[in-house]
Amino acid sequence: MSLATATRDKAPEESVAARVRSTLEAVFDAVAATRADTAALLARVAAAGRRPATVDLAALRPGLHGRLARDELVSGVGFVAAPGLLSDVPAWLEWWQTGSDGDVRPLLLDLDPAHSAYADYTHWDWFTLPRDTGERAVAGPYVDYLCSDEYSLTLSAPVQVEGRFAGVAAADVYLRHFEAAVMPMLRRLPGPARLVNARGRVAASTDPRHLVGSLSKGPDFGRVLATGRPAQADGVRLMPCDGVPLVLVSAAQG
Repeated sequence: MSLATATRDKAPEESVAARVRSTLEAVFDAVAATRADTAALLARVAAAGRRPATVDLAALRPGLHGRLARDELVSGVGFVAAPGLLSDVPAWLEWWQTGSDGDVRPLLLDLDPAHSAYADYTHWDWFTLPRDTGERAVAGPYVDYLCSDEYSLTLSAPVQVEGRFAGVAAADVYLRHFEAAVMPMLRRLPGPARLVNARGRVAASTDPRHLVGSLSKGPDFGRVLATGRPAQADGVRLMPCDGVPLVLVSAAQG
């Protein structure tokens, strides 16, 4: 059964949430594949009785390049190591992205904490949310000063080896591409609506009172995502996007 057929009998909010989920699951597939490749690689290194190094992560590159080529929403993808994981550097991003000319290129950052230009990624939501919750996350939108200087979303998931946090697998989506995909869906709803992440950050909106990038206050969006059930609070209807960590917020009916 097609997604269009499956959603015809649902309430409008349910149908839109299902379509948003379908759009982002393709990106999360790239994250999941990167996570699996990385976990397997790190497990092989651990079985050899040594710590991983940056040279080991080069084995991830064919898969990362392929994911960039396959998914038009993915602008960057890779593995971001937890500080202290690697034996030869204090921090590392095995990160590849598509340039404006279509070429696939590595992200090169100063990751030496002793330098003034040190790019400390450990405070960004896309790193801290998976690390602290053990769950996948949608971070942003935010201006991605690390990678592209573009307004972006980052989808991420924790990578664990032998039960310990080793870093995150992640993928970037330019906000302009995400909005192009989901705004037609939101406009089908009878009133203003917005998509927010677990912390209430607005990822897309047809509501002029809640602009993209702003924080929505009030309801506990994280709780709605944790339960996976629709809710009503403060005059709005909250519809989790069925497994994707975004909540559709629309006017309460009745």
